[in-house]
Amino acid sequence: MKLPTLITPELQRRHSALARIITVVGGLAIIASAYLPWAFGPGALDNMTYLGGPSTVQLLGAALGVPVALGASMAWIEPWLDSRDGLAKRIAAVSKRIAWLRGAKAAATGALVFIAVVVLAIALELGGLVNVEWGGWIALLAALAAFAGTRLMVPGRAPRLHEVKPTGWLEILGIAAMLGIGLLGFAYALNQNDGGTFVAVVVCLTALVIVAMRSGIGGWLSLAGQRNRNVLVFSAFAVAFLFPFSQNGSDANMSIATQVLVFSATAVGLNFVVGLAGLLDLGYIAFLGAGAFTAATMSMSVYATIGWKPPFIVIMLIAGTVSALLGLLIGTPTLRVSGDYLAIVTLAFGEIFRISMSNLDGTDGPDLVHGASGIPGIPNLDFFGFNFGQVHTLFGIPLGRFSNYFFLMLLIMAFIVLVFSRLNYSRIGRGWIAIREDEKAAEAMGVNTFGLKLLAFASGAFLAGFAGAVKAHVDSSATPEQYIFLESAFLLAAVVLGGMGTVMGVIVGATLLKLMPEKLRFLADYRMLLFGLLMVLMMRFRPEGMVPNTRRQLEFHEEDAELAQEVDDELPYEFVEERAR
Repeated sequence: MKLPTLITPELQRRHSALARIITVVGGLAIIASAYLPWAFGPGALDNMTYLGGPSTVQLLGAALGVPVALGASMAWIEPWLDSRDGLAKRIAAVSKRIAWLRGAKAAATGALVFIAVVVLAIALELGGLVNVEWGGWIALLAALAAFAGTRLMVPGRAPRLHEVKPTGWLEILGIAAMLGIGLLGFAYALNQNDGGTFVAVVVCLTALVIVAMRSGIGGWLSLAGQRNRNVLVFSAFAVAFLFPFSQNGSDANMSIATQVLVFSATAVGLNFVVGLAGLLDLGYIAFLGAGAFTAATMSMSVYATIGWKPPFIVIMLIAGTVSALLGLLIGTPTLRVSGDYLAIVTLAFGEIFRISMSNLDGTDGPDLVHGASGIPGIPNLDFFGFNFGQVHTLFGIPLGRFSNYFFLMLLIMAFIVLVFSRLNYSRIGRGWIAIREDEKAAEAMGVNTFGLKLLAFASGAFLAGFAGAVKAHVDSSATPEQYIFLESAFLLAAVVLGGMGTVMGVIVGATLLKLMPEKLRFLADYRMLLFGLLMVLMMRFRPEGMVPNTRRQLEFHEEDAELAQEVDDELPYEFVEERAR
């Protein structure tokens, strides 16, 4: 049963001109409101009390007002540009391929949510809505006007910017600009100690990404990334390498960033099992723990229980092998089942691992990991005289302990991404995808389903063991309570939220799910409620994930005509043609 539509096409045609004016005025008012005071006291967010002196949060609101006003006014600007000669006419030709109205609609929605979050944060931090200054209310009313105006306008054209095939240097420049903006945005968000400011920044950045996708700019960048895949990958790692230099020696932020990389590497390993092979694993954290405990028992800690102290590279290989063997041991009897039954078995395995580690205390079992107390006092790594625990200065910027481990995890992440990419596009990867889509059909076509599922388990576990070996040294300890079921749930959520079967999607999902708990501590126990709500919304409006695989995106929107049309408008044209066939 469909709900009645309040805004009909007839209503849009009748009031489109007025709605356009309202939208432009609303967008300009959002920009102007940044120069007005939003709060009575300086204690809210980043001090929004000055008249004519906008704070960073207010400027972010103005940044959302720009595409609102620009997108709605392009219907007047484009004819003027088209009537000119030379450069203006070329700009008009490119402009006609951009879905300005769709971008304005997304920007108006984002601006409304952003300003509402800011107003609510001011009220919570200062003790009531009475502490919201008149500038904040003007910004909120302007966002409401822009939101209403975009809904009353006739829907604009579909984006066609991806049809433009510019020179290679322009695509590379676009990729560099995208990654540079991403670096600055992530660095700024990470530097926010105020919870309300962090949430506002995340909302703004998310809204800008959606605006880019809806207008067609994001689709063009995506296609440029596909055409220049090697450049994109190299640039992404270059930007990640530069990140520690943006933190000015902050150990707190680099600690979070290092844990994000460990979590992301583990999530990419889980992506073999869930994203490619379609196997629901709820105990995957055990493989990370196996790698961590293996490395801890052979570390230089005085509490280590194995006397052999090989080089760390050897320890990593052993940790990965132990985790892979554990994956084979568990997978051999359990992969005969599937679906919910497999989920239950793997959930039990995760708990069995944690309890077993707790019992290896010399009383209930051999004293291998000292039971619940684990192995503390794991010293920092030392590679050829390079001590990871010391501060090193590079280009005049101090790089502390966590920065050193960040670079190490970056190298390991590069290895994991390489392995994933090679397997994903290989015959093995195609076999995994066939199993995920229809196991019986894959088996009928001659695919060794059991062997490939076992290989997915072992491969993912091996990569998790790699990450676990580093995690033990980053945390300076390895205890059973670090590897509880909740961590497995977060890993699975990262894969689903980011986009199953993709590397970039999983990294984005893992980053959000690892970063947000650290920045939302002011919400206490309500953090889990927020995550639950986020997952529900994602499953409703974007079940394929934030950075989905293109084919998977088409599969999810096959039967929903409205959503399918939106997806078609955002996808490169070759995939749309394939869908039509």
